[in-house]
Amino acid sequence: MRSRAILLLRLLLGVIFLYAAYTKLKESYLVFAMSIDSYQILPPEAVLGVARTLPWIELAIGVWLLAGWRVVPAAIASTAILGTFFGVMVFTYGRGVAIDCGCFGLGEAMSWKTLLRDGTLVAASAALAVLAWSGGPAEPRSSVSVT
Repeated sequence: MRSRAILLLRLLLGVIFLYAAYTKLKESYLVFAMSIDSYQILPPEAVLGVARTLPWIELAIGVWLLAGWRVVPAAIASTAILGTFFGVMVFTYGRGVAIDCGCFGLGEAMSWKTLLRDGTLVAASAALAVLAWSGGPAEPRSSVSVT
């Protein structure tokens, strides 16, 4: 059961990360930079750096999750990035700034629905990390040898 949950969460999150990367990479990085800049939390140089690199990081995490290679570090990376996104979104939404979330390219206004979706993704990613981390042997090995 645990291995099926891990597989399901890996595939779900991997596809979501690939889709998020695709929607950003198909446009100029300047389009994504406008979405990042609308959050009003980074200086212009950082906005451009994030806009150029973040889609590639999302792509790498998506491939990493789908491949199932070193699931624990992949899940931790996924949780860290989704948690950061979610924190920034909550902070911005709490300030009353009406912007495009930029999660999957342009055209999605930030709302309680996007916060709910992204919060659910953070929870799913954290669950994957916990499930993958706790994947040791079913029963602890005894250090006592029977002769």
